[in-house]
Amino acid sequence: MNFAIIFLKVKEGNIMKFLHAMIRVSDLNKSLEFYKELLGFDIVKELRLDDCTLYYLGCKESGDFQIELTDNDEKVDNYQNGNAFGHFAFAADDLEKVGKKMKKLGIDWLYEPYELDKINSKIAFLKDPDGNEIELIQQM
Repeated sequence: MNFAIIFLKVKEGNIMKFLHAMIRVSDLNKSLEFYKELLGFDIVKELRLDDCTLYYLGCKESGDFQIELTDNDEKVDNYQNGNAFGHFAFAADDLEKVGKKMKKLGIDWLYEPYELDKINSKIAFLKDPDGNEIELIQQM
């Protein structure tokens, strides 16, 4: 799909649509395991550029939204997360099941599941392999 064409159609129609969020990854295999095995995303597109490869991840439940994992040819051991970005949030059917998957993958909760009665939900936080915070929200 040609992104320039998408941009022109959106601009002409005066409609904004969130397409993707890009994350630079220091270990592609760990990141793919995290987003595919734990969160249920699939690679929907792979694009090789001059200095990196882009992996677009999506799932049926996320609609058109995708996560773009950028694997730069020039490797960085540890990307620095800025202090302005907070977290990504995903809906989860069952945080207990997610916790079991996490245990199998050797991932710990940043903040274990807890109830937020004001929004009738249970939420929890974890980090991806590059330290980006992920919030999971389960409706009760």
